[in-house]
Amino acid sequence: MRRGYSEAQIRGIGMTSQRTRDRLVDRLREKGINDMRVLDAMRTVPRHLFVDEAIATRAYEDTALPIGHGQTISQPYVVARMTEALLYSPDVEQVLEIGSGSGYQAAVLSRLVRRVVSVERISALAEQARARLRALHCRNVEIVHADGEWGWTQGAPYDAIMVTAAPDHVPKQLLSQLGDGGTLVIPVGGRGDTQRLLRIVRDGDEITQDELDLVSFVPFLQGCV
Repeated sequence: MRRGYSEAQIRGIGMTSQRTRDRLVDRLREKGINDMRVLDAMRTVPRHLFVDEAIATRAYEDTALPIGHGQTISQPYVVARMTEALLYSPDVEQVLEIGSGSGYQAAVLSRLVRRVVSVERISALAEQARARLRALHCRNVEIVHADGEWGWTQGAPYDAIMVTAAPDHVPKQLLSQLGDGGTLVIPVGGRGDTQRLLRIVRDGDEITQDELDLVSFVPFLQGCV
């Protein structure tokens, strides 16, 4: 079992070095990411430790990369865009993430909020994410192996919810777990090549919705494996 990453592993070298990460952050800023909290988190979280060693040199390219089991680690711009949108509401402390994947998005969120609950339906990915986050001492993230369709009621209500796979509609169960004033960030569009990235804000019984971007995510699937 992985006990912890060394400083040298976290620091990286060559195409995984801090200089390479800084260049990625510069590109994110050029693309319109303005929240310095998000940029600092993207700068410090070692994305190369969340992908297979064979493709670690590509970790700071602004592109999605495969992580096995038909899943991907999201493009850094999309991670930053969704994170920035999630922090739209003030005082975001407790976040629910649907789709842990590699654990990278949860690691970014862990630098910005008090607690992250992340649900992953694929057991092998859930265990890998736990191990990576433990090795990085991200003690405020809980990885849950469960069917994300229903969210995770045990921790509700949440200040914010992020979904990293695309359903064909917004699940009502997730809206019901969103606290008053909370924000839901979700790609919607199912199996199509392009989905709409939505930011949904709850104000009492009123729900408002903004379309932020066009994105491409793996489809939202049901059931645990």
